Amino acid sequence: MLQARLLLQDGTLFTGRAFGAEGEKTGEVVFNTGITGYQEVLTDPSYCGQIVTMTYPLIGNYGISRDDFESIRPYVHGFVVRRHEPVPSNWRAQYSVDDLLKEYGIIGISDIDTRMLTRIIRHHGTMKGILTTGNTPVEELLEQMNDTTIEELRNQVPMTSTPHIYSSPGSRERIVLIDYGAKSGILRELNKRDCDVVVVPHDTTADEIRRLAPDGIQLSNGPGDPKDVPHAVQTVRELLGEYPIFGICLGHQLFALAAGADTEKLKFGHRGGNHPVKELESGRCYITSQNHGYTVNEASIQGTELEVTHINNNDKTIEGLKHSKFPAFSVQYHPEAAPGPQDNSYLFDRFLDMIREHKINHPKQPRQAEFASAVKGEF
Repeated sequence: MLQARLLLQDGTLFTGRAFGAEGEKTGEVVFNTGITGYQEVLTDPSYCGQIVTMTYPLIGNYGISRDDFESIRPYVHGFVVRRHEPVPSNWRAQYSVDDLLKEYGIIGISDIDTRMLTRIIRHHGTMKGILTTGNTPVEELLEQMNDTTIEELRNQVPMTSTPHIYSSPGSRERIVLIDYGAKSGILRELNKRDCDVVVVPHDTTADEIRRLAPDGIQLSNGPGDPKDVPHAVQTVRELLGEYPIFGICLGHQLFALAAGADTEKLKFGHRGGNHPVKELESGRCYITSQNHGYTVNEASIQGTELEVTHINNNDKTIEGLKHSKFPAFSVQYHPEAAPGPQDNSYLFDRFLDMIREHKINHPKQPRQAEFASAVKGEF
């Protein structure tokens, strides 16, 4: 059995068994507390650039099904588990986790103390790590890791966003989904409601979006620091007030920045499928799926036109915002969670209700010719 090693930036070394691909890869070491959903974690673009540790001890027992991918391919930089099950037992399984990681060049490590690793991250915060199946000395690995600049881990949005515009036709409201690394679940929820969805790259300008004649704009989730994509903040700022806007996860943070608030990095982030969130207006608690390392700074809300709508019951961080003047709102968590709690899919209905109300109050003439031209790439 091939050996693998995980070396943290503070010098902590874990040695275990390798599975998946061979090689070396640097990334931010994080943990996810989900009991199920390892396939959706692997294929969630928000994990781009990260070495993901699963706290649940048994991973791989139900295999991999292409039907359950949350994007076209996995984007994680490494996968860390306590026990890897190489032979899945599930009638839907098409192949194993090992097969998936080998296909996409992702290194896996098993048979290490994931509880200890998680406690280190919780105490010291997320940090860089390097995962290797080679025999490079620890001193050289530390030097190599320290030479990996932060900038090299901050190009995740361009790596995960669609490079081209495409559409998923429907007969109702036209939604422009700005893809910052979108999960497939967002598109599925909009398709369920028969929306006419046009997916555009992360760097699409406000004028290009206007030419698509949208009824509303969906800001997707995505990886990394929202301040690494200032062009996205500018685009949202230009569109704010002109169209109804709904932001999810990274889209929530971009909406906050566009409205004048600020964001900051969490110590170890929120990653799992059971985070309790309180809706302030109703007092109701929702169980949510989350995956983010940044949050909106509460003090920065003062002096803006934003209102806090949801808070995290664990650490009281902001989980939802709305604009007091314009038809726009956002949540930090994932209402399209798959797998995960279904408590929050109503937010997509709320978005469509907002669009319909806005259309009544601000009727516009259809611009089909411009839309057809834009979809053909004639911006």
